[in-house]
Amino acid sequence: MEEIKIIPMTGKHIKEIAELEKVCFSQPWSENSLLEELDNHTAQFLTAVDEDGKVAGYIGSFVVCESCYISNIAVFPQYRRKGIGRALISALFSLAKEKGAESVSLEVRPSNDTAISLYNVMGFEEVGLRKNFYRNPTEDALIMTYSFDK
Repeated sequence: MEEIKIIPMTGKHIKEIAELEKVCFSQPWSENSLLEELDNHTAQFLTAVDEDGKVAGYIGSFVVCESCYISNIAVFPQYRRKGIGRALISALFSLAKEKGAESVSLEVRPSNDTAISLYNVMGFEEVGLRKNFYRNPTEDALIMTYSFDK
């Protein structure tokens, strides 16, 4: 695997992350939405970059009280299946614990078997369902949570 570093998201990553959003999601975040998170004290966004500084993937989350919520995790197709998603989640776990979180939660489409498999390997458990959460296409969301007190 080429050298990948997990670092905090900065303004120089925004354009590439916005492109990644378009590649991965039917309702992508805009550059402006991503930029706003740089000033949000509850936001914890990490970027996976290769040895040339190019964005390979990212994870966005919010830590409020004792909970961390993952809003998005995405990896460019050419970087997939190289452990980057796992590395991003592991780095976020460390950061969330440091910020006082007791658990990490996310939503995922039930049809996204690859993501669900990754989350299961990382120790997340299915804890609920949100009806009609996603659009384009409409789909429920599985709620998955990882607790640090395991």
